[in-house]
Amino acid sequence: MSLIGTWMQRVALAWLVYDLTGSKLMLGIVGFAGQILTFLMAPLAGVLADHTDRRKLLVLTQALAMLQAFALAALVFTGTINQWQIILLSAVLGLINGFDIPIRQSFIVEMLESRADLPNAIAMNSFMVNSARLVGPSLAGVLIAAVGTAACFAINGATFVAVIAALLAMRTRPLARPPQNGSVLRNVHEGLAYACRFAPIRAILLLLAAISLLGTSHTVLLPVFAQDILHGDPRTLGFLMAATGIGAMAGAVFLAMRPSVRGMGRIMAVACVLLGVSVIGFGMSHNKALSYCLLAVAGFGMMVQFAGSNSLLQTLVDDDKRGRVMSLYVMAFMGMGPFGSLLAGWLAGRYGAQATVIVSGACCILAGGLFAARLPMLGRMAQPIYVRLGMAPEESERARL
Repeated sequence: MSLIGTWMQRVALAWLVYDLTGSKLMLGIVGFAGQILTFLMAPLAGVLADHTDRRKLLVLTQALAMLQAFALAALVFTGTINQWQIILLSAVLGLINGFDIPIRQSFIVEMLESRADLPNAIAMNSFMVNSARLVGPSLAGVLIAAVGTAACFAINGATFVAVIAALLAMRTRPLARPPQNGSVLRNVHEGLAYACRFAPIRAILLLLAAISLLGTSHTVLLPVFAQDILHGDPRTLGFLMAATGIGAMAGAVFLAMRPSVRGMGRIMAVACVLLGVSVIGFGMSHNKALSYCLLAVAGFGMMVQFAGSNSLLQTLVDDDKRGRVMSLYVMAFMGMGPFGSLLAGWLAGRYGAQATVIVSGACCILAGGLFAARLPMLGRMAQPIYVRLGMAPEESERARL
């Protein structure tokens, strides 16, 4: 319920910005404001996640996100909304998400009886997110056309009650949390050094950062495609986002069917190439039906790459560094997004939305190829961890990441 509301708000906010300003650059600026604090706060959240009760922290972050949604609704209902308020409230939500997302990703492990279930749990979570992506944008498109964007913000605020109630009802096994040694900065540095020293974790994070920065510009430019290129309305924007969600759901099902994370690296590399090819096709398309199909393929590629990275990282990381490494995951996944949004908005304003998206797709193909070239070496380094976790026989001759 809460995620459906979240996707409704994303669509409504993008439409509101473009309707008020008609500016491609402003879409990028709002995207930047909404994610830059996620990037900056994630390391601190990682330290908190390693040393604090994650469930209580999540209740707090969800309550604050609910207040942000109601504030947006009130401003639009009263007709007092303007550009600086949108940017400010987007930044507030980015700050909240900077703490919420790393803590939530680390919390997944606490809900599992067995580490072996981790890839399936992450895939199940991704399926839930993208099921909401299928429903939320379509519903938002209908509501925006019928009654305006304010209703979407208000409904999103109300849906947070569901997730807060679920968190309060949970009873998880108590975990022994290590005491925090030294300052916060020292703990952040410790987690960063750990991730940089181990090549498989470093490579996964770099690939994720590259795709988030350069490979997803089409998402921030969807209002431009819906209105100017495909000559549609808010429902067209909702259908474009829903198509991405359908593909992402298929990607989540595909990952959930896999018995192990072994071989995931090769699948991620292929997913990057698939994402790039479909995004290039979308950038060239002027047909709505073809655009929906291409975005579904792009959604599949994005889901496999992002959720696959999550599964591999959570499998390879030591438990006492989990929160900090997942904060780096958020910095690469969510934190590079604002820079990508700003870059995409500027490039689209200067060279056009279609050219920007085509270049974005080419960058995905290049990143996937470079990652694939390093897979044999990365697999050999990951093999001892798979053996320790009982995921591979010790005498295995062929290491596979």
